[in-house]
Amino acid sequence: MVGLRRLVPRGYLFTVIGIAVGLAGLVALGAMAERISRFVEGGERFVRSHITVAGAGIGMGVGFTAGGLLPRAKIAAVARVPGVAAVEPQVMLPLSTSTSQFLALTQELVLGLDAGGSSVASVRELPVRAGRMLAPGERGRVVVGADFAGARRLGVGGPLALGGRAFTVVGVLQQTLTAPDRFAIVALEDARDLWLARDPLLVQVLTAGGTLDRDDLNSGVVVRWAPGEDPDALARRIQATVPGVNVTVPGEVSRVLRESTAFLSALLLGVGVLGLVIGGLSLSNTVSAAVFERIGEFGIKRALGATDGQLLREVLLEALGVSLSGGLLGIGLAVAIGWVVDTAILREGQQAFVFSSRLVLFALLFALVLGALAAAYATQRIVRLTPAEAIRRGA
Repeated sequence: MVGLRRLVPRGYLFTVIGIAVGLAGLVALGAMAERISRFVEGGERFVRSHITVAGAGIGMGVGFTAGGLLPRAKIAAVARVPGVAAVEPQVMLPLSTSTSQFLALTQELVLGLDAGGSSVASVRELPVRAGRMLAPGERGRVVVGADFAGARRLGVGGPLALGGRAFTVVGVLQQTLTAPDRFAIVALEDARDLWLARDPLLVQVLTAGGTLDRDDLNSGVVVRWAPGEDPDALARRIQATVPGVNVTVPGEVSRVLRESTAFLSALLLGVGVLGLVIGGLSLSNTVSAAVFERIGEFGIKRALGATDGQLLREVLLEALGVSLSGGLLGIGLAVAIGWVVDTAILREGQQAFVFSSRLVLFALLFALVLGALAAAYATQRIVRLTPAEAIRRGA
């Protein structure tokens, strides 16, 4: 408390604390809204970057995991559709089959890729924060998303058990605030082994000597379109051309994503606006009250010859110092609260707050502008009084 007193103008300690508390709430709400905004923006980029085609049927999850097998004959049929530039066989499995989660954008998933094939191109867009991506022919290795790693305290070289099998982490992705943050990326053959381990019936089908073999063990493909091709139109063309598959239309998935988060976004926006109004009034009232408490002191200074401009300049400088101190303290308090909450929920691979530079800058400007306006208003009220009346009111 003594140290804080040295950082703020004389007599304004509790004013700074009041501003800090109000601004901390405003910044925390803004950080939550920023998190949802980043999730929606990142999710849209992710779902619009490709078309997914999954096997028909009801699987263990959504997206790729919503369907059954997508055999290589179906993949070949998808590749022959006009407008398709490339298809990338993959296996995508929910990490936990007993947990129902919201869309594939928030679900922990095991993604199997052919590191030696064209599918590597689909993950090269994901920046690696530490380590590297999978190498061709590599088995028993895994690259994990930021939230996946954070929830389990994983680092490069660390062990990870998936489906009872031991893997070694060779890379951790940078945070994207969308689906890949919760991925565990393994080799395609490793993912097929995990799939067989959790589905004994599938093992029986493979060992029965039928037409099905390991190359048919795909939950879906990522489809890349030719330059100039409309991805939504291509997705519908695949639906119409290839029977027995589940096709995601990028535009429709994007719309569902926005609609599913629209209520929460609107709620946070409304609460944020309300907090802005309440916080603004509180900040203005706090600064004004602090100025009025010194009305007697200002009356004495005017009686000794201080001009209105000198008085206004003094009050403005003090108000800016108080607002800046309160703003910085409030931002620090909000960040501390966010860190505590995010640390607690990180065990579930979640993040509730994003403190962006634009949010911090807005909070500081908001505090400075309102503090200056409140100080100017209070000073104008004071200078309308005669020095004697100001001294009498402050006595």
